[in-house]
Amino acid sequence: MTGDQEGPSPERGRIKCVVWDLDDTLWRGVLLEDPKVVVDERVLQTLHTLDERGILNSVASRNDHDTAMSRIADAGLGTQFLYPQISWGPKSESVAQVARSLNLGLDSLAFVDDQPFELAEVAFAHPEVLTIPVQDVHAAVATRPEFLPRFITDESRRRRQLYLADAARKAEEAEFVGTSEEFLATLNMSFRIWPARGEDVRRAEDLTVRTHQLNSTGRTYSYEELQELRARDDHMLLMSSLDDRFGSYGTIGLALVECQPREWRLRLLLMSCRVVSRGVGTVMLNHVIRLAHRAGATLYGEFVDNGRNRMMYVTYKFLGFEEVSRNGDHAVLALPARYAAPRTDPPYLRLELS
Repeated sequence: MTGDQEGPSPERGRIKCVVWDLDDTLWRGVLLEDPKVVVDERVLQTLHTLDERGILNSVASRNDHDTAMSRIADAGLGTQFLYPQISWGPKSESVAQVARSLNLGLDSLAFVDDQPFELAEVAFAHPEVLTIPVQDVHAAVATRPEFLPRFITDESRRRRQLYLADAARKAEEAEFVGTSEEFLATLNMSFRIWPARGEDVRRAEDLTVRTHQLNSTGRTYSYEELQELRARDDHMLLMSSLDDRFGSYGTIGLALVECQPREWRLRLLLMSCRVVSRGVGTVMLNHVIRLAHRAGATLYGEFVDNGRNRMMYVTYKFLGFEEVSRNGDHAVLALPARYAAPRTDPPYLRLELS
């Protein structure tokens, strides 16, 4: 069974963040002409619908920054929008900055505006962004597959809070005097790894659909496929989470391993981009290496180049894997015996195994 052939549609749930204009979009009227503009009730309802599904919201607006942020706060939406971009520059630049701040691909974003010119400007600069006129957005959110994740989990509902905590981390890190490793040591990070349980499988499917950069093969696996593989004696599905003194990052990674007596094969290894700067990118792979070593098995890792996941190939190579075969973009790497001995994780991290 191959996940890339039978997995969920790549379009379903593709949008991870909706970027909103303000004047005549979020609220009725133009702020600089009427300081008491009122937020559109239908937009407010759509914002809450997106939030409930785990889809983030942000802003790209030509406006006075302080005045607009004050009005957003007065409307009770101060924590609703992540990394809002309010300036007099092109909205295409603002949309791109939102993507960078959230560490998301542009193809994960939708942009909503009332002005055809602004929609066209963003579409021309970033054709991968889904652009939607404000009068059409409510129906789109209700019916288009890009806005309809297959599952809505407790973690989906908490996604905005996870990103808000991450923004607080970044703000503190920007003011920290010292090296990156010294800052990481102040976070009191705990990395947990456990065999996937039944209630984890919906999140596992979600991770395969949403994670493109730190994903060893780019394959998607359906809930049904993962449930079947999890129950098999010759497969192991591991999940991971990360917590620190700011709170939880949520479930951030998985490994799918086919386990034969003398050969283990990593069919899929992925990690959320939200933790790429936390120095934990090798922890799950280190754990699988230790397990394979104890089992006396040679460990192989699969890698399929999807144009965005080169870092996963580098991770394999960094830990000593050597390429043993290749068919186009599909490579198989093996860990020689000289590198297979147990290894340690970063000293600033506490590893918890269940």
